[in-house]
Amino acid sequence: MTRTVDELRNEIRLAVGRYERIESTAFTKESLAAICEAVGDEIETNPLPPKSQMRAGIRSTIGELNDDPDDADRPFRKAELEIIESVLREDPQ
Repeated sequence: MTRTVDELRNEIRLAVGRYERIESTAFTKESLAAICEAVGDEIETNPLPPKSQMRAGIRSTIGELNDDPDDADRPFRKAELEIIESVLREDPQ
């Protein structure tokens, strides 16, 4: 059975020490910062960079994701979430 986007987001949140969300929602800045840290993308944390910058950094660090700057303004697609979840599962914190 395939997982939904919401299930993938929650698995990623739990993998980086964040809380599962009941409602369907994109990643918060704090969750994106935790994902950046987990995949080895160095970011400035005070203040946190824009979400688009963190998503681009995650895409670039993982390398398997499309790091087209035009994609930075949109949330991760399901295929991207699957890759991120797989990377986090292979290399837990």
